[in-house]
Amino acid sequence: MAEPSKGIPRPLVRVNQSVIVVSVLLTWITGFYWFLAIPLAAGLLGLAFRYNPVIKLSARFLRKDRSAYILEDEEQQQFNQTIAVLCLAAGLISYLAGWLTTAYIFTAIVAAAAFVAILGFCVGCFIHYQWKMYTYRRKQGSPR
Repeated sequence: MAEPSKGIPRPLVRVNQSVIVVSVLLTWITGFYWFLAIPLAAGLLGLAFRYNPVIKLSARFLRKDRSAYILEDEEQQQFNQTIAVLCLAAGLISYLAGWLTTAYIFTAIVAAAAFVAILGFCVGCFIHYQWKMYTYRRKQGSPR
């Protein structure tokens, strides 16, 4: 019997990215920075317990079987989520501290990365790949 496919269906990843973008935009438009707590809490739960409520809730709306969708690599998504959580946390903390320029920088970074990922280019994937290549080359060049 074939092993069930590992991965996260792309539509669920896109919903998670969309929640990040919408939360940042709502924060910028309204000035109510607690909107950032929504994707931050979901991301922290995903990293700590592998349970992202945004993805779990969205999964109920999938029309086809999970395996019918393009699946995103779980390890890669955890890496991307780590970057998003760090930027969202830095943004929220900056808002709380009154450091608006820093808050805008961190929220702009995470919103831009999520928006570009929705369009098809994953900045986190690029960084992750470069890091893997760097560590591989370092291993190859070092004496054993």
